[in-house]
Amino acid sequence: MDIKEKVKELINAPSCCPEAKAAGEAYLKAYGTDGQKAAAEALIAELKEDVNSVDSSIAFGESDAGKQILGDGCDEFVEAAKKSKAKGGKYCVCDACQAGGAILDNADML
Repeated sequence: MDIKEKVKELINAPSCCPEAKAAGEAYLKAYGTDGQKAAAEALIAELKEDVNSVDSSIAFGESDAGKQILGDGCDEFVEAAKKSKAKGGKYCVCDACQAGGAILDNADML
Protein backbone atom coordinates (compact mmCIF):
# COMPACT_ATOMS: atom_id res chain seq x y z
CA MET A 1 0.00 0.00 0.00
CA ASP A 2 1.20 3.50 -0.83
CA ILE A 3 0.63 5.38 2.43
CA LYS A 4 1.02 8.80 0.82
CA GLU A 5 -1.75 7.93 -1.66
CA LYS A 6 -4.01 6.87 1.24
CA VAL A 7 -3.37 10.20 2.94
CA LYS A 8 -4.27 11.97 -0.31
CA GLU A 9 -7.47 9.88 -0.52
CA LEU A 10 -8.28 10.93 3.04
CA ILE A 11 -7.84 14.65 2.50
CA ASN A 12 -9.76 14.55 -0.79
CA ALA A 13 -12.71 12.63 0.65
CA PRO A 14 -15.87 14.76 0.81
CA SER A 15 -16.60 13.34 4.27
CA CYS A 16 -13.18 14.27 5.70
CA CYS A 17 -13.44 16.69 8.62
CA PRO A 18 -11.31 19.86 8.58
CA GLU A 19 -9.06 18.65 11.41
CA ALA A 20 -8.18 15.36 9.68
CA LYS A 21 -7.67 17.19 6.40
CA ALA A 22 -5.26 19.62 8.07
CA ALA A 23 -3.37 16.78 9.76
CA GLY A 24 -3.12 14.90 6.47
CA GLU A 25 -1.89 17.98 4.62
CA ALA A 26 0.67 18.65 7.35
CA TYR A 27 1.91 15.07 7.07
CA LEU A 28 2.31 15.32 3.29
CA LYS A 29 4.15 18.62 3.67
CA ALA A 30 6.49 17.11 6.29
CA TYR A 31 7.05 13.87 4.38
CA GLY A 32 10.76 13.23 3.94
CA THR A 33 11.78 15.93 6.41
CA ASP A 34 12.84 15.92 10.05
CA GLY A 35 9.24 16.80 10.91
CA GLN A 36 7.73 13.67 9.37
CA LYS A 37 7.60 11.65 12.60
CA ALA A 38 5.82 14.40 14.56
CA ALA A 39 3.37 14.97 11.69
CA ALA A 40 2.69 11.22 11.49
CA GLU A 41 2.00 11.07 15.23
CA ALA A 42 -0.39 14.03 14.95
CA LEU A 43 -2.18 12.41 12.01
CA ILE A 44 -2.56 9.12 13.87
CA ALA A 45 -3.91 10.89 16.97
CA GLU A 46 -6.43 12.79 14.84
CA LEU A 47 -7.57 9.68 13.00
CA LYS A 48 -8.05 7.82 16.28
CA GLU A 49 -10.53 10.56 17.23
CA ASP A 50 -12.26 10.78 13.85
CA VAL A 51 -12.48 7.35 12.24
CA ASN A 52 -15.74 5.67 13.17
CA SER A 53 -16.36 1.97 13.56
CA VAL A 54 -18.83 0.19 11.35
CA ASP A 55 -21.04 -0.39 14.40
CA SER A 56 -21.15 3.30 15.31
CA SER A 57 -21.93 4.23 11.71
CA ILE A 58 -24.85 1.79 11.65
CA ALA A 59 -26.14 3.18 14.95
CA PHE A 60 -25.79 6.72 13.62
CA GLY A 61 -27.59 5.88 10.38
CA GLU A 62 -30.45 4.32 12.31
CA SER A 63 -30.80 7.31 14.66
CA ASP A 64 -33.09 10.29 14.14
CA ALA A 65 -30.05 12.57 13.84
CA GLY A 66 -28.52 10.29 11.22
CA LYS A 67 -31.73 10.24 9.22
CA GLN A 68 -31.86 14.04 9.28
CA ILE A 69 -28.22 14.46 8.25
CA LEU A 70 -28.07 11.68 5.67
CA GLY A 71 -31.53 12.34 4.27
CA ASP A 72 -32.54 10.25 1.29
CA GLY A 73 -29.24 8.37 1.32
CA CYS A 74 -29.66 7.13 4.88
CA ASP A 75 -31.11 3.70 4.09
CA GLU A 76 -28.42 3.09 1.46
CA PHE A 77 -25.71 4.12 3.93
CA VAL A 78 -26.99 1.78 6.65
CA GLU A 79 -27.33 -1.11 4.18
CA ALA A 80 -23.77 -0.57 2.92
CA ALA A 81 -22.47 -0.49 6.49
CA LYS A 82 -24.30 -3.70 7.38
CA LYS A 83 -22.92 -5.43 4.28
CA SER A 84 -19.43 -4.24 5.15
CA LYS A 85 -19.77 -5.54 8.70
CA ALA A 86 -20.99 -8.92 7.43
CA LYS A 87 -17.84 -9.15 5.30
CA GLY A 88 -15.62 -8.31 8.28
CA GLY A 89 -15.38 -4.55 7.74
CA LYS A 90 -14.51 -2.64 10.87
CA TYR A 91 -14.75 1.00 9.75
CA CYS A 92 -17.52 3.32 8.66
CA VAL A 93 -18.16 3.02 4.93
CA CYS A 94 -17.64 6.71 4.10
CA ASP A 95 -14.57 7.54 2.01
CA ALA A 96 -12.80 9.40 4.82
CA CYS A 97 -13.20 6.59 7.37
CA GLN A 98 -12.18 3.96 4.83
CA ALA A 99 -8.97 5.83 3.99
CA GLY A 100 -8.38 6.80 7.61
CA GLY A 101 -8.90 3.24 8.79
CA ALA A 102 -6.41 1.95 6.23
CA ILE A 103 -3.90 4.53 7.47
CA LEU A 104 -4.46 3.48 11.09
CA ASP A 105 -4.08 -0.19 10.17
CA ASN A 106 -0.75 0.65 8.50
CA ALA A 107 0.46 3.38 10.85
CA ASP A 108 3.90 1.78 10.96
CA MET A 109 4.35 2.87 7.32
CA LEU A 110 3.99 6.55 8.21
